[in-house]
Amino acid sequence: MNEYLLLMHGDSRDHQLAGSGEQWERYLGVLRASGRFDGGSSVGAGALYRKGQEPMAAIGGVSGFLRIRAASLDEASGFLAGNPVFEAGGTVELRELPKD
Repeated sequence: MNEYLLLMHGDSRDHQLAGSGEQWERYLGVLRASGRFDGGSSVGAGALYRKGQEPMAAIGGVSGFLRIRAASLDEASGFLAGNPVFEAGGTVELRELPKD
């Protein structure tokens, strides 16, 4: 079983749906019931650092993450259904966590 991150971006067309506590509770209930959910969190403000340069505000981009287990990227993409950000027309980036 592989591990994956679902990285939610803050670009949803319907911000009310993407941020709906009721929708998130329903979706997280489905993930928990699958037995393949390993947690997640919203992501707050931050900064971008690069050696030799001043820090820059981390604006836009990732607004939250979820960690799941699946046999393949294709199977992991099945967990997009019901994700409030995805359903609201926003970007959900799916990344495998290598075992190295």
